[in-house]
Amino acid sequence: QVQLVESGGGSVQAGKSLRLSCTASGGTFNRLTMAWFRQTPGKEREFVAHINWSGTTTYYGDSVKGRFTISRDNDKNTAYIQMNNLKSEDTAVYYCAGFPGLLIEQAAPMPTKYRYWGQGTQVTVSS
Repeated sequence: QVQLVESGGGSVQAGKSLRLSCTASGGTFNRLTMAWFRQTPGKEREFVAHINWSGTTTYYGDSVKGRFTISRDNDKNTAYIQMNNLKSEDTAVYYCAGFPGLLIEQAAPMPTKYRYWGQGTQVTVSS
């Protein structure tokens, strides 16, 4: 069973940067499609970013394009999301997710497609 653990959340001021990490155990990381989602109370889980096995294909949600960058290090079993120029509306609990296969672009933003989830890490951006 694959387990995902996020880290790196915290409180920052608007305009600053933060990097979240998601470390996997219990599976073959280099065969996991990875993604980041976020959620605020009362709202649906929002797609942030997706990366394929090799890191050659990435997709981003419209609200984070140009500010966030997803990456992965298969040797460290870890996926990252670098968040720059943070805004107050980026405040949320951030979750990493994994799928044991490949997802087409249309499926990448769908949380129901992902099999594995981390417990989430809080990011708070103050203006």
